[in-house]
Amino acid sequence: MPKNKKSRFVITKHIQNHPFYARAQEWTRLISITGSAQIGIQAMSLVCGIFVIRYLSTEEYALYTLANTMLGTIIILANAGIPTGVMAEGGRVWMDKAKLGVVFASGFELRRKFGIVSLIICVPILIYLLRHNNASWLTTILIIVGIIPAFFAQISNSILEIAPKLTQDITRLQKNELGINIGRLLLLIPSMFIFPFAYIAIYSATIPQVVGNRNLKKITNKYVDWEQSSSLKVKKSILQKVKRILPEAIFYCLSGQITVWLLSIFGSTNSIAQIGALGRLAMVIGIISVLFGTLITPRFARLKDDFNLLLRRYWQALILVLFALCFVVLVVYLFPSQILWILGSDYANLEREVVLAIIGSCLSIFSGIISSLYSSRGWIINPIFYITISIVSTVIGIVVTDISTLYGVLILNIIVAGVQVLTHFIYGLYRLKAFNSI
Repeated sequence: MPKNKKSRFVITKHIQNHPFYARAQEWTRLISITGSAQIGIQAMSLVCGIFVIRYLSTEEYALYTLANTMLGTIIILANAGIPTGVMAEGGRVWMDKAKLGVVFASGFELRRKFGIVSLIICVPILIYLLRHNNASWLTTILIIVGIIPAFFAQISNSILEIAPKLTQDITRLQKNELGINIGRLLLLIPSMFIFPFAYIAIYSATIPQVVGNRNLKKITNKYVDWEQSSSLKVKKSILQKVKRILPEAIFYCLSGQITVWLLSIFGSTNSIAQIGALGRLAMVIGIISVLFGTLITPRFARLKDDFNLLLRRYWQALILVLFALCFVVLVVYLFPSQILWILGSDYANLEREVVLAIIGSCLSIFSGIISSLYSSRGWIINPIFYITISIVSTVIGIVVTDISTLYGVLILNIIVAGVQVLTHFIYGLYRLKAFNSI
């Protein structure tokens, strides 16, 4: 063998035998599989969303936006930190099927109670908002009937998906999600042509979600022993996290969707439809959050109690996400007209607003990612401290902006989300520093 070729061969073998090479290959494989599947999922979700925007009237889309916003609120209240507690507890016993079964049984018992309470609180509010925005009683009832099964399916999914995430069985998890989105697309397209109503669009999403929930339960059977009973000790441990997270979750229900709530009360039906349409575009960047929650957060939860390792992974994860989000904002800033073309002519004049909406969404996603990262270690921010800061920033934002306009509430959203990012970031570093001093 010639000397140069032999040298290249030796160098190549040395690189391939290096531990970093194996890790890089594994991460490349995971990201390519997860990323390509998630792109397909987000693409189908976007197609469904755009289809709904184009075929529903502005009035019907406003009702659809209100219903989906309230559905997200009920889910947040029902979860109330339970999935975080299950992830933290499950991260300690994820290789033991019986112990993981105890954790899941405890989580589901708590989830049922929180789910019922959330419905009792939020359904009357949704009824009021729908009626306030000119929905008939028949339409209101049909919408309520549509979101309740979707609610129970989604809060179940938030716990069920933890098992395949912890074991990194990503392929089957994403196949199930792909199936849900394909089912929604197949139901939505013909139904919108014939019945362009908000409740029909909701049913088209609910039915596949319920079917997907059953399939997800089958996937978890491989990792969870469902014959196990709940444990008082595990429930207490989960509830400790719930007590810290619940006040924040309640506040998030108000602040996280404050743009829709303010416009539904002080704005116009047209403004509600516009914020809903812009929010649909912003959902595309949700792929970053999903990839992070699927690949990074469970691995961070499983890391050994090594300060240097935790700090290094913490910075690596956040810097990577920050670059990705900045790239998204830059693309939207450069091509707002082309992006708005997707929504149709009714929304073509929102070039300034679409940039603000994406900035606010990116900040919200970044805030959630930071929170999920440190929460996966069982570190929960003091709710009084967090809520106080958020309330102050929200009040200041309301004072300095015009909350009756779409532009004003988007600026408010950026202010609130920006403060939340800073708060979560500082707290994460604080807990890492406190962990090092133990």
